[in-house]
Amino acid sequence: MLIKKADDIKSSEITDKSLYLNRRLFIRGATLAGSAVATGFIYRYFTSHGEVAQSGEKIADVQEAPPAAPPINEKSTPYEDITHYNNFYEFSTDKLEVANKARRFVTRPWTVTVEGLVQKARTFDIDDLLKISPPEERIYRHRCVERWSMVIPWVGFPLAKLLDQVQPLSQAKFIAFETLADRKQMPNLGSDVLDWPYVEGLRLDEALHPLTILAGGLYGETLPPQNGAPLRLVVPWKYGFKGAKSIVRIRLVEDQPPTSWNIAGPREYGFYSNVNPNRDHPRWSQKSERRIGEFGLRDTLIFNGYGDQVAQLYSGMDLIKNY
Repeated sequence: MLIKKADDIKSSEITDKSLYLNRRLFIRGATLAGSAVATGFIYRYFTSHGEVAQSGEKIADVQEAPPAAPPINEKSTPYEDITHYNNFYEFSTDKLEVANKARRFVTRPWTVTVEGLVQKARTFDIDDLLKISPPEERIYRHRCVERWSMVIPWVGFPLAKLLDQVQPLSQAKFIAFETLADRKQMPNLGSDVLDWPYVEGLRLDEALHPLTILAGGLYGETLPPQNGAPLRLVVPWKYGFKGAKSIVRIRLVEDQPPTSWNIAGPREYGFYSNVNPNRDHPRWSQKSERRIGEFGLRDTLIFNGYGDQVAQLYSGMDLIKNY
């Protein structure tokens, strides 16, 4: 087994995705703790693992997204890191095991029901739903509450396009997202780490914001299971756990919906979950973050760098109290 520390790896040594997908390559990283030198470093090792890493299907006719936000002049996180360092507790609480545990996850057939305070409740076949709007590539920062981040080229469409199809009623003020809870496919549903199924929520104005998308792919290909296939929510100015994965039901409601992490730890995970470096998590600071694949820390940006686009949504709100 060959082990290298992230700071020892030259850019010329980073495996190209096309080569990666044709080798028996298993990427594994571990965040070390216990010393100033070790904390946050990622180890990678490459080994013959018996299974060839598989790519998704190419998504046809991906368009360049309209300029809802200034372009991110940062290098996108490598595909292998995005797809092998994952939070998806239905499969495992170990970020490094999710890809392996999810590799046989079945995403067809699949339906998504949109109901509640709408004029036209519907159940969509996933392939019809993904054709509601032409697919766009959106390169967004992805910030996790545990102080790590990525830059991900998502492929999706504005959530507002789906809501146009069902026509929310005037009483609708919030939107709730419910994810699949299939014990036959998701081995960690037997744990009590969270109340299942996983539920997340947004205010309706947040959901209608042009930066909010439903993603069905990344790097121009369909989502792998570990990243939330076949459909997930992406809200780039919020912490990553707001991005419900493997969505099966969307409900428009009048009152703020209970959400999984807010139920599990209300002092740690608020409903809004906006990226705010001035509001510390009870167990760690949020003022800095570590970009996966980089050496050292970088400052956390308010609203994850999207303040010019979204700050008006929270005008007059106390963002320390409403975390």
